[in-house]
Amino acid sequence: RHLRSVLLADHLAQLLRAEGVGVRLVPALTEERSWDVLRQLRICWPSGSGGSSLTDAVSALKAALGRCPCAAACEQGPGTAEGVIFKVHLKSFVEQQGLVGYDPNLDVLLVTEGTLWSLAELQEAVLQCPVSDPPALPASRFPSSSCCSIIHVVNCEEEFQQQQLDVLWRILDPGAHTALQKHLVCGPVKVTNPSSPIGADQYFQLRKRQMYEASVIKYGELAQDEAWTEVIDTLTVAAIKFEMLSTAHRSQITLDLENNSISTKGTKSGAFVMYNCARLATLFDTFQRAVERGTYPPLPPVSELNFSCLREEGEWLLLFNYLLPFPEVLQQAARLPPPSKGIRITVNTETVCKFLIQLSMDFSSYYNRVHVLGEPFPHLFDQMFARLRLLGAVRDVFHSALATLHLPPLSQI
Repeated sequence: RHLRSVLLADHLAQLLRAEGVGVRLVPALTEERSWDVLRQLRICWPSGSGGSSLTDAVSALKAALGRCPCAAACEQGPGTAEGVIFKVHLKSFVEQQGLVGYDPNLDVLLVTEGTLWSLAELQEAVLQCPVSDPPALPASRFPSSSCCSIIHVVNCEEEFQQQQLDVLWRILDPGAHTALQKHLVCGPVKVTNPSSPIGADQYFQLRKRQMYEASVIKYGELAQDEAWTEVIDTLTVAAIKFEMLSTAHRSQITLDLENNSISTKGTKSGAFVMYNCARLATLFDTFQRAVERGTYPPLPPVSELNFSCLREEGEWLLLFNYLLPFPEVLQQAARLPPPSKGIRITVNTETVCKFLIQLSMDFSSYYNRVHVLGEPFPHLFDQMFARLRLLGAVRDVFHSALATLHLPPLSQI
């Protein structure tokens, strides 16, 4: 249940960094994660930093709680939940501050050491985060040069818990940064006909086995070598990320875990995107080897090419639907909404996956129809070179978009 929100946070962070926005990721409160699965999914998810600075920060937060009129210290004894050190009245604070959009059931929060450690990590991240002024947060509205925006990316089942942390932070550390907290909520992830509950690690291993079996059906028995293992791993990661991220984050995802639900070439899958990226790599590798053999001359500079040779409708479709709009696609996916009342925000992170799927479909259609590397006759070189330059730009778009998903391009499948 956490995997979707972690994948979304990682993807959004990559998109924001690509737009020049400084980002730091902080683990969510009491999140049960499988670190091994995150590593296999190529996610650089931070663990708790610890250290003396955080110990001091936790002590400072305890002292602040002791002075807070909304909080009451808890003595350990019968009737007191284990580990609880303070009770904090959140509801009265929300009402006094006129905060909008919080769950009306917010009332008394039982604060533990773990709660304060999570707050300390958030504070540390704010202090260390490079400050930028993205369009969503104009400096004129927030005059403090040190303020930044905090986005809680959380699954819908733990939204209430994260709102509690949000309000507690506002109480203990009033300031520009805590005022800029927003919540990005992921919809539920359901599984069709589950025989038993499935965890993230089981889900990953299931998809990996299915990807291997689908690849055997398509390509025959696979060599058990490191190269094929890497290909299957990458295809599995792509399949999972597209499965989780190509739907708007606020919508429900329904996972079909049957064997026939995954394919190496289904046009809606991450594996299909990786397959077409690999086709481009193979095309340019084939061309380069032909150049080395003397079959073709080297690719001339762009200034010497005759692009009027590109007369196929599919060529102009690639240019106008994908190459030219691509920067705007990235900006749209990373664009945070302007400051507003309420705490929930939405972003269009699904845009990149949908863009890559549609690009793969149109590129595949063009590539299946057009013979790019023609006969080695000089009168055909102008058209071949123009097509190679066009497809080189398409390849660059694939690589840039996949980088926002921490997906390496495959050179062959």
